[in-house]
Amino acid sequence: MPRNKDELPAVRVYTVCDESRYLIVRNVPALGCGVELLKLFGSYGEIEECKPMDEEDCEPFTDVYWIKFVQVSNARFAKRKLDEFVFYGNKLQVSYATYFESLSDTKEKLKGRRKEVLARLNPGRTKGPTPHNAGVVSESFVSPAPPPSNCIPHQMISKQREYAESEQSSHMNDPPLLMVLSNQEYFSSTSMNETVQLVREKLDKIQSSTKHLDAQPAFKEPRVDNRRRI
Repeated sequence: MPRNKDELPAVRVYTVCDESRYLIVRNVPALGCGVELLKLFGSYGEIEECKPMDEEDCEPFTDVYWIKFVQVSNARFAKRKLDEFVFYGNKLQVSYATYFESLSDTKEKLKGRRKEVLARLNPGRTKGPTPHNAGVVSESFVSPAPPPSNCIPHQMISKQREYAESEQSSHMNDPPLLMVLSNQEYFSSTSMNETVQLVREKLDKIQSSTKHLDAQPAFKEPRVDNRRRI
C-alpha cells in the first residue's frame, strides 16, 4: 500500500530472494547514537555486526547504518516493526541489502524458506507422535513385511488343513437328518399343522394344473413364416 492514502496501490512481485539478513538503515540522526540503534535492533534478534556507512549518500545531518543479523527471520521481523519507526525525531527507513549476500547465504536462506513452507503445509509432521500413535508406529516398523500375494506360507496351509479335518470330524459325529413325510404332523400345535396341510393342498393343486396344461395339445399351428396374419 502507498504511504499516501490518495495514491493508488502498486502491485509488485515479492519473493524470498528479496529478503536478506543484511539491512540498510537510513535517516538515522547524526547524533552519535549507534549504540542505541544497536540495542533497538538487537531486541528483535541476535546481531553479528553493526557499523555506519560513511561513504553512502544520505540527507544532511543523517547517517546510514549497515546491520547484519544471524538469522533471516529476525531481520524480517525487525524490518517489519522498525520501518518508519520514529527514532530521535526521525523516521527510520529500513531496507534489505541482498547484494551483500554470498552464495552460502543465499543457499541457507532458500533452505530455511523451504522448511518454513513445508511446516505450514504439514503442521502435523512438525509435532511429535502422541503416546497412542507412538505404539502403532513402533509396531509397524518392528512387524515383518507381508508375503507376496502369490506366495502362501507353509504354516497357513497346515492350519487350514487342521481346520478342515476338525470340521469333517465334527460333522461325522452329528446325528443323521430325519426325513419328514408330507402327511406327517411334526408340530406340537394343531393350528400350525392345519396351516401346513392347507399349504400342501394348494401346492398340489398348482402342480396338477401345470401338468394338465402341459398335457393339452396346442390349438394353433406353428407359423411357418414371419408374415402377419389378419
